[in-house]
Amino acid sequence: MSVDLARQHWEEGNRRIQRESADRTLHARLLGQVEIVLEELRRRVGGSYTLSELAREYREAERWAHHAISETAPPPGWARWVSAATDAAFHRYARGAQDYRP
Repeated sequence: MSVDLARQHWEEGNRRIQRESADRTLHARLLGQVEIVLEELRRRVGGSYTLSELAREYREAERWAHHAISETAPPPGWARWVSAATDAAFHRYARGAQDYRP
């Protein structure tokens, strides 16, 4: 997957999470999932990376993100948000890439 296409996915996932902000309970749960994925990204990618490296990690991210979130005893219905939470986490993490440009 190209960096540009990956970034489009990440931006859309972030927008999906933000659209749920009116439902405070759901939004808080979703942000919790995003934080779990961010924590796993920090562990997997580290603090110094490029967007290309991040896009490579994204290829397998839904699998490991699903596993990481499932380990936290999430509430019913959580699995349908894994993709959006993963994309939103990558969107946020991308800002720290060495070659990031908005």
